[in-house]
Amino acid sequence: MKMKVINLKSKLIPILQEERSKGKKIGLVPTMGALHSGHLSLVKASIIESDVTVTSIFVNPTQFNNEEDLLKYPDTFEEDIRKLKMAGCDIVYAPPRQDLYENEAKRITEFSFGEYEQILEGQYRPGHFGGVALVVSKLFNIVNPDLTYFGQKDLQQYHLIRQLIKDLSYNIKIRCVPTVREKDGLALSSRNLRIPQDLRPLAATFYQCLITGKEMLKNGESISSAKRKVKEIFIESAELRLEYFEMIDTGKFKIIDRIKNENETSLCIAGYLNNIRLIDNVNYI
Repeated sequence: MKMKVINLKSKLIPILQEERSKGKKIGLVPTMGALHSGHLSLVKASIIESDVTVTSIFVNPTQFNNEEDLLKYPDTFEEDIRKLKMAGCDIVYAPPRQDLYENEAKRITEFSFGEYEQILEGQYRPGHFGGVALVVSKLFNIVNPDLTYFGQKDLQQYHLIRQLIKDLSYNIKIRCVPTVREKDGLALSSRNLRIPQDLRPLAATFYQCLITGKEMLKNGESISSAKRKVKEIFIESAELRLEYFEMIDTGKFKIIDRIKNENETSLCIAGYLNNIRLIDNVNYI
């Protein structure tokens, strides 16, 4: 199939209905563009498992709690299309805002995830996950995929979407694709495009702190000791500011202070490099 770029759901839906009538499985990769190798790893995972891969490109305004962050989000659409074509994507859904939010002024539906969104990203980005759930639900309804693919870097988002699929009885399988990193460990992110070259070495501090904390825990030290160490590392540089460093039970997605199940334990970090917010996580195992 030659890659199609489609802007309207009214044109996308019949195309996918026809493919589905042939017994083909549909894979969905939701993105906001500014694509990098991490996004492409999701596309490649979908290509392996699905018959038709749909990648959406839409900078979703409802998930930004900071208007400046929305305005600064990178726009690399033409390059994104080139990368997706090279990767073997089948369909790109790149709608204008009114195609997804045609009734936004009258919308009353809100999403709430209870204590899930009171910690980590939810605590520091109020309303963020409601916006994510809203746009992902719209994409699920439009594309009606058999499978959907999310990156491990946004670990809390993955767990919330997994819960959304369960709660709303979507017949969709969700996959978590491992984080893709630079040589120094920095997790690939569209926000990395905004990092000045002279500050780029400092960006690796986030991953280095995760590894340091993980090693301390494996050596029998407490999460409290690991937190103190990470705070000390961040204080050493005026360009860095720590928001959180936490140990998470990924089964229940709750903050924990001791390891109960090594296979369901992760370390999560978020903070700022100057005015650029970065997040990352690693599994304990």
